[in-house]
Amino acid sequence: MYSYYLTIVLAPLAAAIVAGLAGKQIGRAASHWVTIAGVGISCILSLVVLKNMFWGGAGSENISVYTWAVIDGLHMEVGFLVDRLTALMMCVVTFVSLMVHIYTIGYMREDPGYQRFFSYISLFTFAMLMLVMSNNFLQLFFGWEAVGLVSYLLIGFWLKKETAIFANLKAFLVNRVGDFGFILGIAGVVMFTGSLDYATVFSSADSIAAQNIEVFPGAPWNAMTLICILLFIGAMGKSAQAPLHVWLPDSMEGPTPISALIHAATMVTAGIFMVARMSPLFELSTTALAVVIVIGSITAFFMGLLGIVQNDIKRVIAYSTLSQLGYMTVALGASAYSAAIFHLMTHAFFKALLFLAAGSVIIALHHEQDIRKMGGIRKYMPITYWTSLVGSLALIGFPGSSGFFSKDLLIEAVKDSHWQGQGAVYWIAYLSVLLGVFVTALYSFRMFFLVFHGKERMDAETKTHLHETPAVVTVPLILLAIPSAIIGWFTVGPVLFGDYFGDSVFVVAGHDVIGEHLAATWHGSLGLLTHALMTPVFWLAASGVFVAWFLYLKRPDIPETMKTKFSGIYNLLDRKYYFDDLWIKGFAAGGRGIGQFLWQKGDELLIDGLMVNGTAKAVGRMAGVMRQIQTGYLYTYAFAMIIGLTALLSWLIWLR
Repeated sequence: MYSYYLTIVLAPLAAAIVAGLAGKQIGRAASHWVTIAGVGISCILSLVVLKNMFWGGAGSENISVYTWAVIDGLHMEVGFLVDRLTALMMCVVTFVSLMVHIYTIGYMREDPGYQRFFSYISLFTFAMLMLVMSNNFLQLFFGWEAVGLVSYLLIGFWLKKETAIFANLKAFLVNRVGDFGFILGIAGVVMFTGSLDYATVFSSADSIAAQNIEVFPGAPWNAMTLICILLFIGAMGKSAQAPLHVWLPDSMEGPTPISALIHAATMVTAGIFMVARMSPLFELSTTALAVVIVIGSITAFFMGLLGIVQNDIKRVIAYSTLSQLGYMTVALGASAYSAAIFHLMTHAFFKALLFLAAGSVIIALHHEQDIRKMGGIRKYMPITYWTSLVGSLALIGFPGSSGFFSKDLLIEAVKDSHWQGQGAVYWIAYLSVLLGVFVTALYSFRMFFLVFHGKERMDAETKTHLHETPAVVTVPLILLAIPSAIIGWFTVGPVLFGDYFGDSVFVVAGHDVIGEHLAATWHGSLGLLTHALMTPVFWLAASGVFVAWFLYLKRPDIPETMKTKFSGIYNLLDRKYYFDDLWIKGFAAGGRGIGQFLWQKGDELLIDGLMVNGTAKAVGRMAGVMRQIQTGYLYTYAFAMIIGLTALLSWLIWLR
C-alpha cells in the first residue's frame, strides 16, 4: 500500500505542476484532463484504501517516508498515518474535488485563466491530502499552511476584481491569527514531549496532563489545557469559528467551484479533522472541551441567523457552512468525535451540491447572484431544481436524507452529554443546535423559494436565453445528489454504532456519549427515521420550511414590514454583529494607525531625522565652521599657530 499512498498524494501535485507550468503549451483541454486524471486516480485509490480498511480488515499504517532534518534529537519527517479516519477523509476530499474539477470545465469555460485555475484546485487537493494523511505535526503544519496559501490564490483568482483581492487578503490575515495560536500549540507539544510524531505525543498525553506551565508568573496553567486551546485557536481560523469566521463569507468573491471546494471538502474541514485527530489530547482537558463547545454553540446559532438577511445566493450558503461547522465543533466539544466526522462527511456532499447548483443558476442568469432578481426558474432548469431540493433537504436534516442521520444524532449526542460535569455549558449548547434547526430551515428554504418558485423577477432578455446548464455542469450535480440523498442510510450504523473509527479516535471512559448512551436506543436506520417524526428536531425543521413558504411566497409583504419595524435587529444582522467593523476598522485600522505613527514619529522623526540625517547635518555644520578656518592665507595659519603655541605654553605653566 506504500505506493498507493504516494500516488494518492503525488498524482494531484504532478497534475498541478503540468497544468501550471505547461498549460499554455498543452492547451485548455489537456490541462483539465490531466488534472481530472490526477484527482481521479487519487479518488479511486482512496476508495481502494477505504475498502481494504473497512471490508478487508486491513489495520492502520504509520509510515515514515523520509527524514527531512534532525535538530538536537528532534526528527522532522514526512510520513503517513493511514487509519479509518484518514481513509474516510481521503475519500471525501478526492471525490468532492473530482466533481468540482469536472464542473469547472463548464463554469470556467470562457475564463482566460482556465489552465491556472485547474492547476490551483489540483494543488489544493494535494495540500489537503498531505494534511489528512500526515503522521506528525510538521507535515500537518505544512498541509495547514498550504491550504491557506492556495485558498489565498483561489479566492483572489480574478486578479483585477478589487473585492476579490480584499477578500483573499482578509482570509490570509485572519488565518494568520489562528495559525499563530496553532504553531504555539505545536511548540508546546515539542516542549513537553521532544517529538513531533503523533504516536510519541499521544503516548505521552498523561504526562503532559500532569504538568503545569506558567504563562504569566504566579498563574499556572495545566499544560494540556493550554496546548489544546492553542491548537483549537488554529482550528477556529481554518474552520471559521467566531470570532475568526469573518473571512469565510467574503471567500465567495472567488469563482463558485472554489467556494464548493473550500466549504465542502478542504480548508474549513481541516480544523474539525485536526481536533478529532487530537482527541487523545483534548480528552484529557475538560476545560479545553468546554471552550470548544461554547465557541461551536455561538457559531452554530448566531452565524445561522445571518443567513436570513443575505441576498447573495452564495453568501446564504456560506453562512450555512459557518453554522454547520459550528454543529461539528459542538459535537467535538461533547466528545462525540465520530458524530462530528460523520456530519463532516455528509455535509461535504450536500454543501458541494448546493454551491455547484448555485453556480448553475448563476451561469444561467449571466452571473446574477441576487436572489431578489430571480424567481420561478424551476421550469427552465429542472435538473438544477431537483438537485437543489435534495441538497436543501439534506441541509435541514429532512428525514431520510444524509443530513438527517448525521445532524439528528449529533444533536442527540449533545443533548446526552450534559452529565460531563459542566451541565450549564452543555445545555446551552443543546439549545443552540436545537434552535439552529429552525433557523437553518428558514434561510435555506427562503433562498430555495425565492430562486425557484414565485414570481419571475428576471429581466426580459435573461428570460429569453434562460435554460438548463450543459451536462458538464449537471452531471456533477446528479452525482453529488445521490450520496446527499442516500449515503446516510448505509453509513450511520457502522460509522456511529459499529466502532468504525476504532483506535483512530480516542474517548476516555465516561465521555463516550455515542457508545454509552445513544447505542442503547439504536434500532437501525428505519427505526431512527420513524422515531424522528416525534422529535422536536423534525418539527422545528418543518416549521422553518413552513414559515419560509408563508413569508416569501404567500405573504412577501410581511418581511418588508418586519424589516422596517425591527430595523435595529435587521441592521445588527445586516452588519454581521459588527464583527467586520471590529476587525477592519478596529484591529486592521488600529494596526495601520500604529504603523503610521511609528513611521512618522519613529522612523522619519527619530531614526531618519535625529539619528541618521541629524548626524549628517551635525557633521555638515561642523564642516562649515572648519571651512571658515581653511582660508588659504599664510598669515591666517601663522596666527593660528601662534595662538595654539601660546595656549600650550600657558597650560604647561599652569601645570607647574
